[in-house]
Amino acid sequence: MTTVLLVDDNPKYLKDALPYYGYEVFTAADGIQALSILDQNKFDIILLDVMMPNMNGWDTLKEIRKKVETKDVPVIMITAVDEEQKMVAGLRNGADDYIIKPFILQNLLARMEAVLRRVRRQEGLLAELPFKSADKPMQTLTLREKEVLQLVAKGANNREIAEQLVLSEVTVKSHMNSIFKKLKVTNRTQAVLLAIQMNLIES
Repeated sequence: MTTVLLVDDNPKYLKDALPYYGYEVFTAADGIQALSILDQNKFDIILLDVMMPNMNGWDTLKEIRKKVETKDVPVIMITAVDEEQKMVAGLRNGADDYIIKPFILQNLLARMEAVLRRVRRQEGLLAELPFKSADKPMQTLTLREKEVLQLVAKGANNREIAEQLVLSEVTVKSHMNSIFKKLKVTNRTQAVLLAIQMNLIES
């Protein structure tokens, strides 16, 4: 069974739902409790709420990434704050993905599967996942695409990228579409996240 640490001060919904999809769920009410649990147990993935008492999700994430034992455990942030630029900054602090409340359970499950599959592929493991799917090899980004994505990671919009790289906004959009296709993602945040994980750009 894939083990999940759910860090949330209101965990009932996911605690009840995830076991039906092949996950063994453990819970922590806040970041302090989560760090204590992580000192004694290993988990395959962490679902980490941003808004919590005592220690918020971002501070908890920073502590998780400081510890040798937990620095590589995949973390999905759960937040009600739908601000893409803030989430990009958060992802650069070590999150593997995020999902906005309220969310559809199948969407979260798909994100968990993708993160677990990516991590285990990077580790060269063929571990059994709750879901299976076949991936085609990723295409390499061009130097210009990496430059565009590096600016996206810094929070620049298409107009700002065009100005800095002396391109038209149409060209920037074309580069972004190519990046999405090559990295097999659907938005800018996911592209930045994956590029950082693969060391395609600087974090």
